[in-house]
Amino acid sequence: MADIPRNPDTVARSGLQSVRWWLRIVGTYSVAAIAGYLASLAHMPLPWMLGPLFACGALMIAGVPLQAGPHLREIGQVIVGLAIGMRFTPHLLLVSLGLLPAMIASTLYIILATFLGALLMRPLARIDPTTAFFATAAGGMADMAVVAAARGGDTNTVSVVHALRVTTVVSVVPFLVFAYGEPGTAATVETVMSHEIPSLLLALLVAYLGAHLLRPTAIPNPWLLGSLLPSAALGASGLLHVAVPGVMVIIAQIMIGVWLAMRFRRDLFVRLPRVAAGGLLVALMLIGAAALGAKVLSFATGLPLTTSFLSLAPAAITEMVLTAKAMHADAELVTAFHIVRIAMIASTILLVFRVYRFVLRGHYGSGI
Repeated sequence: MADIPRNPDTVARSGLQSVRWWLRIVGTYSVAAIAGYLASLAHMPLPWMLGPLFACGALMIAGVPLQAGPHLREIGQVIVGLAIGMRFTPHLLLVSLGLLPAMIASTLYIILATFLGALLMRPLARIDPTTAFFATAAGGMADMAVVAAARGGDTNTVSVVHALRVTTVVSVVPFLVFAYGEPGTAATVETVMSHEIPSLLLALLVAYLGAHLLRPTAIPNPWLLGSLLPSAALGASGLLHVAVPGVMVIIAQIMIGVWLAMRFRRDLFVRLPRVAAGGLLVALMLIGAAALGAKVLSFATGLPLTTSFLSLAPAAITEMVLTAKAMHADAELVTAFHIVRIAMIASTILLVFRVYRFVLRGHYGSGI
């Protein structure tokens, strides 16, 4: 059977679109790399993530068509997961186990703070109660949007508020930590790290496979947690210790910074200005709640204030762990706090939603 000849004009247009797509990707990451470099010269905290975030985010709001590379954010998270996982030791695991009650109490505190944030968000943004709850819940953006949609919420609003909260926390918290924080002091056991390329490639393969296996599950952030858990198992068991080159961590930060900037869709902010303003105010309230809780956590456990603050910060685990690493703080303990939070929130979110519905019925006398 003879092949159907393709229209030369169609082929030309397709080729031109492909070239433009690649040029946008190259241009986007070139801008991101330059912004990261300038931010590092200015001694900005987390320069290689915040520089690209601010520069590309501003261009997105201005309507400049940028393009993130496919799967690059996931690759960046695998690199970060490996870098943090390799720092786990048996001693650190015992320290984390001893802090488990504090981790549970901290998560309950965050759930309460986001619960109050939802009650505040509803009148501020003038949105329905279901959307307000899942927009402020301390879960992942994609996961909360899916659950909200299943219960009649507005997924666009949920996505906008989550993007604003993560971006606000990522933008503000590192500056607060660098201005007022102090390095971590938790004792760790020094281990000999391998700098051999074959060992690094093997570790990257294990981390990637772990992330890939976790993808089909309901666990949020599988690319970070799926790479971190097997890496931590290898590091803590002593089977493999690999030093992740600093340039790889820089590249990972650029990838993550660009992905965060892509959340700044101009049309959403134009259509939902009240939601954006309400989301910003609630994000600042949650940062304040985290700072207050960090004081109590530090007093109760003896942990440095920096570690406590990053452990309670209402943002994604990746960005807070990177901040802890940049501060030479206890990145592993911050990771442990966030892992416990993720597990508890994923397993209790619908129960908390039922309580939220009951509270609204009792106080406002309206059905949901």
